[in-house]
Amino acid sequence: MAFIYQIPKSRFWQARYKCQDGKWRTVSTKLTNRHDAQKIADQLEGAAIGKHSSSEHLREVFNALHRELYQRDMPTTSFRSFAASWLAAGKVQWARASYEAYKKTAQLFTEYLGSRAEVQLVLLSGSDVTGFRNRMAETRSVDTTNGYLKKLRMIFKAARRDHYLMENPAEFVAPLKDRNGQTQGARRALTIKELRAVLRVADPEWQSLTRFGLYTGQRLGDLARLTFANIDLAEDVVRLVTGKTRKRLSIPMAGPLRDHVLSLSWPDDPKTPVHPKAFATVTATGRVVSLSNQFVELLAQAGLREVRSHAGRGIGRETKRERPQISFHSLRYSAVSLLKAAGIPHAMVQELIGHESEAVSQAYTTVDEAAKRRATRAFPKL
Repeated sequence: MAFIYQIPKSRFWQARYKCQDGKWRTVSTKLTNRHDAQKIADQLEGAAIGKHSSSEHLREVFNALHRELYQRDMPTTSFRSFAASWLAAGKVQWARASYEAYKKTAQLFTEYLGSRAEVQLVLLSGSDVTGFRNRMAETRSVDTTNGYLKKLRMIFKAARRDHYLMENPAEFVAPLKDRNGQTQGARRALTIKELRAVLRVADPEWQSLTRFGLYTGQRLGDLARLTFANIDLAEDVVRLVTGKTRKRLSIPMAGPLRDHVLSLSWPDDPKTPVHPKAFATVTATGRVVSLSNQFVELLAQAGLREVRSHAGRGIGRETKRERPQISFHSLRYSAVSLLKAAGIPHAMVQELIGHESEAVSQAYTTVDEAAKRRATRAFPKL
């Protein structure tokens, strides 16, 4: 039998119910009234064990419950319509790359649903999401497939927030695992020896991007957009707002990075890009794919990756790709690895690199600037 309970620091009741497969699931009812929350739990269990005779019946049951709780009918929309309006709202606040990723996921799921993309959202189920996941896995890597699943889960989460759904049909669809039992492909850090090999074959701009990548731990797109206005020599910091999370960072410059910055030719206009070619590429397209491919070519020239031609290998949009172990993002791993190897506390590494971490935010209200500056001294000179 379904039951409800509350967790510490939350005013909402959680619904706990059993499904047809015998597994228990927990969903927040978003309600503070115990009696109403129990009704939600009972209806969710009824839907999960197939007690309702049809999808239309289920819709009517949920609508009646919604009308009782909120004194209005449950709003209706199709997946196609909801996704379009949700994407339109998100376009003005998300990074361009994030918007494009969600847009592609919505498009692929709409294509998979076919005519069902026009039915009411509440009539879609976990089996629709599972079928989509499996279809994507036929031609995509585990990483790519799980990325689509994660984004689809967020779309349905927004629909539930807006009262179009009583539960998220993607919430309990498990991500795929690769041959090693991992849900995310393996990446690794670049060693100092490998980094020096890259610097030997790179042109001055890519040498600079590589150094910034290691000593700040930031993503390629953010470093490509850097201007000299982002560099404060008086305070010895690099300031930027990350494109992915919109987090404002102030990163103390490690000694080797400051030496590199001082070797650059400083322009009169502080809005001048630090890396002009990369800046032009990323601002023209809004994406870093071209730059990422250029770095892959550098890795190949340095003997660190195999050069693979798409011709004759069946590599294309509809063919699985394995995530490479090393890429520009590996510099982010390198930064973390070097800091931790030097004994820098985990919370400090999180703050410097800019990773989102609820645990760190709960444990630390602020991280002292002087402490961050001491942490950057752990970086070696290339």
